[in-house]
Amino acid sequence: MHVYLNGQFVEESQAAVSIDDRGFLFADGVYEVVHIYRGKPFEWDRHLARLHRSMAGIGLEGVSDHELEEARDRLIHENPADEAALYIQITRGTQRRTHAPPAPGAIPPTVLMWVRAVEPIAAEKVAQGIAVITVPDDRWAKVWIKTIGLLPNVLAKGKAIEAGAFEAIFVRDGMVTEATSANLFRVKDGILYTAPVTNYILPGITRQVVIEVARQAGYSVVEEPFPVDDLYRADEAFLTGTLTEVLPITRVDGHSIGEASGPVARHLLSLLHQQAGLV
Repeated sequence: MHVYLNGQFVEESQAAVSIDDRGFLFADGVYEVVHIYRGKPFEWDRHLARLHRSMAGIGLEGVSDHELEEARDRLIHENPADEAALYIQITRGTQRRTHAPPAPGAIPPTVLMWVRAVEPIAAEKVAQGIAVITVPDDRWAKVWIKTIGLLPNVLAKGKAIEAGAFEAIFVRDGMVTEATSANLFRVKDGILYTAPVTNYILPGITRQVVIEVARQAGYSVVEEPFPVDDLYRADEAFLTGTLTEVLPITRVDGHSIGEASGPVARHLLSLLHQQAGLV
């Protein structure tokens, strides 16, 4: 399989970056993941816009949309699949180790892209729903930047797996924020609630699409903070994410939320698939 690395397509086994790459040394970089449905990137323009926001957020320059789109198209062509993930990672580049970043444009960024087939989440898991736990949100205050520095997320996900759960939900000052790699919604009396986008929330692309299709379908969507207790008392809860899509939650910290996935989550998943051209 070929990957794209710094202007060239190379075999995955031959792709390598310097030990002085700032992404390796300092997690000095950003990334995006795009869902590919039947050879077409879903919501590419929104992902590209978010990538630019992340790059601007850390003062990273030197990558053109044309470069990314040419590489994207060739990688998708060479890796045909019903569903796949396009991964894009851009670091500040290679520089002898020093904390101070170079001046903008002083060194070329490292650009890595690949496409790999993904298996849709099993229908049984969607039908049964997943278990999650809550953990303190001790991440930095610029979560809106999609940085490759994901250690708090990795550790929280690990705690979830150790507890026999699928995912961990971050809680800051008693209020629910999001999951380690997805956004979170709860449903009460037919109304959808989700935390508003702030510096502590990643502005999820799927989150925004789900809000749009939900409102078009007649649901009320409220973007406001809510405490953990409200999550425990929800009629339904679900995650949204690029590869997560809409994934129902039926257990939070041992509290049951229904016995199976709820009708709202199933409806929104169907609407998302319509938006992606699957149905």
